[in-house]
Amino acid sequence: MRFSLALFATALSIGSAFASNVLELTPDNFDEHVGKGKPALVEFFAPWCGHCKNLAPTYEQLADAFAHAKDKVVIAKVDADGVGKPLGQKYGVTGFPTLKWFDADGGEPEKYEGGRDLDALANFVTAKSGVKSSIKPPPPPAYQVLDIHTFDEVALNPEKDVIVAFTAPWCGHCKRLKPIYEEVAKDFSSESNCVVANVDADAKNNRPLAEKYGIGSFPTIKFFPKDNKDEPIDYDGARTEEAFVEFLNEKCGTRRTVGGLLDDTVGRLEQLDKLASKFYEETAATRQELLKEASELASTLGDAAKHYLRVMEKVVNGSEEYLEKESNRLATILQKRTLSPGKLDEIKIKANILGAFRPAPKVEETTEEAEVKHEEL
Repeated sequence: MRFSLALFATALSIGSAFASNVLELTPDNFDEHVGKGKPALVEFFAPWCGHCKNLAPTYEQLADAFAHAKDKVVIAKVDADGVGKPLGQKYGVTGFPTLKWFDADGGEPEKYEGGRDLDALANFVTAKSGVKSSIKPPPPPAYQVLDIHTFDEVALNPEKDVIVAFTAPWCGHCKRLKPIYEEVAKDFSSESNCVVANVDADAKNNRPLAEKYGIGSFPTIKFFPKDNKDEPIDYDGARTEEAFVEFLNEKCGTRRTVGGLLDDTVGRLEQLDKLASKFYEETAATRQELLKEASELASTLGDAAKHYLRVMEKVVNGSEEYLEKESNRLATILQKRTLSPGKLDEIKIKANILGAFRPAPKVEETTEEAEVKHEEL
């Protein structure tokens, strides 16, 4: 008896673990649940249908997302090729899956024409019923989302260079671009005058923008330079993070790398680079003279020269190992990237300047120079 009860308890627990929040409707119970004071989204499916099978786990998630509001909205399904075939015929179902929205008072149903991803379905149910799902909203994107009301303020701002991706929610190429575009926006998050933006050009209220800028396919990407807003530039490059970064650096005059850090040249001053290289290779006595020379030169170069002097002073005052230790410390910070973008820029500039304190690269002589030396010998 104990064994039987244990099996029964196990069966109950398994059954509850797989309990579905999707209400199964048939001709016998359809009118009890639909059009009786609660709106309903109903999927008409066929068990053999591949698209239905693909939708099934998402539809289960949708029902779970509104399980807290079963008294306000119904998420249901009908086997329209089996026991529910009469219902499929009644509501004009000719393909599977077909989703229809039934309002609370049982009026004529509305066919759902949106995307079959969880967000699209949940947003539709929320918009129709006023009931919020339990789905946690995703964090806002790094790129700016523009619409008909905000487009001119941002994209046509004469102080900003702006790249705009005109996309559509259903577009497969746009979906593949989205994570790449997100990384590009993060790369340029510190550049207030180089803006990465997006417009849903298929949204009804934004279609005037699509018409104005000749958007005939998705995604279409255009660059609006700050000095010529009347003639945006079509972006025809590769849809990779590397290609976008290279393009924006050229057009915006920035010096970012993939990942968002500044490139290795930012903060470097050619005149002080030459002294830094000599400083690295010289004796303590000569370093004192080079520090004095660098101080005089720095007075004509402004604040950008201060870190060169700080490094030289550290070494001259007895911290011989400072260069290596500080370089390693800064490299670790840049690798972890736990600081704010602005702080990381400061760290990167310091690391770049430290990079000047090394032997000058040897310049390979040309064939012509070698021939001249040979003739002189």
